Amino acid sequence: MRRLYPNRPGIDPSTAVDVYEAYRPEDPLAPLVRINMVSALDGRVVGDDGVSGTLGGDGDGQAFFAMRHNADGVVAGAGTVRAEGYGPMRVRDGWGERRRADGRHGPASIVIVTRSLDLDLESRVFTEAVAPTIVLTTTDAPTERVAAVEDAGGLVVAAGEGDVNLTAGFEQLRSDHGLAHLLVEGGPNLNGQILTAGLADEVCVTLAPALAGGDDGKRIVDGLTERRDVTLAQVLEADGELLLTYRCG
Repeated sequence: MRRLYPNRPGIDPSTAVDVYEAYRPEDPLAPLVRINMVSALDGRVVGDDGVSGTLGGDGDGQAFFAMRHNADGVVAGAGTVRAEGYGPMRVRDGWGERRRADGRHGPASIVIVTRSLDLDLESRVFTEAVAPTIVLTTTDAPTERVAAVEDAGGLVVAAGEGDVNLTAGFEQLRSDHGLAHLLVEGGPNLNGQILTAGLADEVCVTLAPALAGGDDGKRIVDGLTERRDVTLAQVLEADGELLLTYRCG
């Protein structure tokens, strides 16, 4: 993996990039909401098997793990958790020390956003979790499902009536659970809600060197009705994949 932008004085652009450092914020403990997605050249965000992972190559995988290792919490919608077969985050050999140096001990929590709490509580994301899985839901969520999540070892954060109030929910994740740096992994509807609420600080997109085809019309963001201008902050390249980081606001 190499850096194409920004150019750094005295650094050959062919020099291999330390991917953990490439995605490490200047202040690793500062609040940050970072969206990360992969997209084919024609805009499709899932492969033929209906999951996003098959679109990306090795470079996307490296960036995926680097962003997770820099985060306090990994946020995803319940549909994405089901479709992608989420398990808990695992700290990779050699990266635990870097997390600890940045004030993070143990893996990031998985945060599932859902109104209905229609969750498989016997899936790995609950049964194998070291850091408790957090369910971000509404204040009027079904009490029996809230109790079931808690019985399964999960934590419930409630914000908003009828719909999840992401602004209030993210604030609770920070203030009550110490999750300052949130990495959002979709899906497109959740991304759209976060961008509409003005919560995103960065959007990271891996542009896969492929035309995926198919009839799935989903993009990296759904439901955003107003244009949002962003600023290019970084471009990495790995075997034809372009890993783009944009800053919002």
